[in-house]
Amino acid sequence: MCNCDNPDHNHNGPELTRRAALRGGIAASAAAAAVVAGSQSAQAASPYADPAEPALPPSNMKLDLSRAALVVTDPQVDFLHPEGVTWGVIGASVTEHNTVENIETLFKAAKAADITTAVSPHYYYPTDHGWKFEGALEKLMHKIGMFDRKGALNLDGFEGSGADWMPQYKQYIEDGKTIVTSPHKVYGNDTNDLSLQLRKQGVDQVILAGMSANLCTESHMRELLEDGFEVAVVRDATAAAMLPEGDGYLAALINFRYMANAVWSTEEAVAQIQAAT
Repeated sequence: MCNCDNPDHNHNGPELTRRAALRGGIAASAAAAAVVAGSQSAQAASPYADPAEPALPPSNMKLDLSRAALVVTDPQVDFLHPEGVTWGVIGASVTEHNTVENIETLFKAAKAADITTAVSPHYYYPTDHGWKFEGALEKLMHKIGMFDRKGALNLDGFEGSGADWMPQYKQYIEDGKTIVTSPHKVYGNDTNDLSLQLRKQGVDQVILAGMSANLCTESHMRELLEDGFEVAVVRDATAAAMLPEGDGYLAALINFRYMANAVWSTEEAVAQIQAAT
């Protein structure tokens, strides 16, 4: 496997190339995404800029590395690679926020500081396609084969598939130290063992990043807060789909500001980690 860091390079050969055909079901939405982006640029130079006069009090969160962890949701091909099945509607956001590179920067910083690192993945098995009812995004994910695996105990075809890790993250995730939780099934970690794994490591502070902003990342933030964790969301180490129904990243950013203990850039998160080392 190629070890370069270029996310546009086809690291996994025909496995990813074959997945390009699955993107046809949502490719038409890319044009709608462009319309959304155009209307946003007309509204403001940056719709994501922090308010000039915020009403909410500033964060005073300070990391204690002895009880802190980096948690990354869904660092997987289907969200972050141009051959992933969602790229037609999420690629512009991933590119704008430099999401792929920023997630890797966080992995590097966490490993350098030797703090607990956990990945909360999203997998669908054949039995999950038998669900009797689904929300709108669940229907879409099942329809396009997102995160599909052949079974809970079967890794046939996993390597290079949409459910696989981004190639440049494998050195961090597969180092024998990173916690890979059981899969979450819809959006939040209330359906997996993330909180248990963090508690068993003595963690109560979380640096949260990953995909996608208004779905799994926001749902993880909410559940972790409800479970009593202090959560800092890294705003440019996530991204979201832009659809006629709305800009998922902007929706999430508003809720991050309202609820998280801190909202940091990748640069700020790394500085916090290094200052606490």
